[in-house]
Amino acid sequence: MDAPVKESKAQRAERIKRERSPWEMLPDLLRYAREGFGSIPEDDLNLRFRWWGLYTQGDGKGAMGGAVPCFMVRIRIPNGLLVSHQLRTLAEQAGRHARGVADITVRQNFQLHWVRIEDIPDLLFDLFRVGLTTIGACGDVTRNLVGCPLAGVDHTEICDASPILLQANRMLAGNPEFCNLPRKYKIGITGCRRWCSYPEINDIGLTAIERPEGGEPEIGFSVRVGGGLSTHPHFGVRLPAVVRWTQALAVIKGISEIFRDSQVLRENREKARLKFLFLTHGWTPEKFLEELERRIGFDLDPDIPETPPQNTYRDHVGIHPQKQEGFCYAGFAILRGRITSEQMRVVADLADRYGDGTIRTTNMQNIVILNIPRTRIDGLAREAADAGLRLEGSPFWRGTIACTGAEFCKLAVVETKGFARWLVEELEERVPEFDTDLKLHITGCPNDCGQHWIAEIGLQGAKAKVDGQMVDAYDIFLGGGLGAQQRFARRVNVRVPVTDVPDTLARLLRAYLHQRSEGERLYEFCRRRSDAELRAVLLDRPEHAGTAEAGEHAGRAAGER
Repeated sequence: MDAPVKESKAQRAERIKRERSPWEMLPDLLRYAREGFGSIPEDDLNLRFRWWGLYTQGDGKGAMGGAVPCFMVRIRIPNGLLVSHQLRTLAEQAGRHARGVADITVRQNFQLHWVRIEDIPDLLFDLFRVGLTTIGACGDVTRNLVGCPLAGVDHTEICDASPILLQANRMLAGNPEFCNLPRKYKIGITGCRRWCSYPEINDIGLTAIERPEGGEPEIGFSVRVGGGLSTHPHFGVRLPAVVRWTQALAVIKGISEIFRDSQVLRENREKARLKFLFLTHGWTPEKFLEELERRIGFDLDPDIPETPPQNTYRDHVGIHPQKQEGFCYAGFAILRGRITSEQMRVVADLADRYGDGTIRTTNMQNIVILNIPRTRIDGLAREAADAGLRLEGSPFWRGTIACTGAEFCKLAVVETKGFARWLVEELEERVPEFDTDLKLHITGCPNDCGQHWIAEIGLQGAKAKVDGQMVDAYDIFLGGGLGAQQRFARRVNVRVPVTDVPDTLARLLRAYLHQRSEGERLYEFCRRRSDAELRAVLLDRPEHAGTAEAGEHAGRAAGER
């Protein structure tokens, strides 16, 4: 008798998704809450729960191997759009179920940790009551749609694209037609000129574009498809077409159907993203457009030239004028995105007292209050400072982001949040004269939730051997950028134990300050130097510059591979 054929990882996941739609399991979630963690079947716990924004923490028995099983809960915030009473509800839930802390993510979401299964119904229904949800925040579905946090108030924007984004969110999130995609699916839609929602690294990236039509400027969109990071980074390819405003939803739906119906992408969970149509299966922009037009039933207009932004740095921190005369916005620098319940309440109160209650989150893990009369800014600034909320900060404080890390994530190999704060404080002490914007991204594993591939300095968690002992370490990546400077950061073959990271980066930053050309950004400084030259600076080993030994002979200072 033949032995049964063992399912592959992809086959098992596809079988589980076919058996039952995750959207139908709310009654089961309520039952599990009554019966306890032990009643949850493995297929629900490790897969279907994700469609409801739930991941087990650590080893599934609780964060850091604790005895109490806990969950990370991700709350979907399309375009980062919030109002004050919603933020107060998040603060209340964080205080009640998540030890008084929440994290803002690089996709404008909120995440809570330490949540028990018994607390899930209370959390979900309190969120539902104020128009928030966890549905589709994780899983093989359309993730949170990201857009410019200043949509509608940015005085340089081409258009406010948030209405299209919200319509796309309603079309895709929770829709049974799109509940079973090959893997996660990410969309960014922006009308700003700075592309702060990073359309280049989304599965779909729509960027507003103006063109003359009948003597009047018409607003449409360029469309990029197949962007993504992780272990196979790939910039989205621009399709040779312009999408009219009235065509945008049809185009988004058509692209989503192409992804959903692609059987070849379901054969391997590691290569199930839209980008692999280009990376592995030979698709071209022209082939994709042909298939898209077949799906939507009409031809798109030919593309026109587009000018990507020169400087992609935009943290939305500080007090700045809006396009509405007499009004400003105030952006708070939330280091590594970690914010307390009390701070959330303060932001909500400030938004009500000084503005109209409008709040936005950003993909730099910060938070913004809109629509503040200019005459009231001073009072807001004083109250914010008293609460420990920063409207300014050093380039390190403003430019550092960090993923969840090993504190809660099962995939991460190093802790990131505490490390990020410590690293910022150390760099502020070591290089106080640093005077330019900086994107310093920290991620705990190769999956790159911290987006190190697009950073000027990217740190990816790893392990290194020092004096015979394995210790936490980081691999260093340099020179990433987006927009007109689109390029992935280079791995320079330096792996540094955690304790040595501040000194290592300080050497690079001092070299940049002393040797830079006029107006030169750090990414440009790194790009015009070889890996060997950069290793020599990082490791303080000039005698090895230009030799292959520079990356391998790191010794105690950089650990051993």
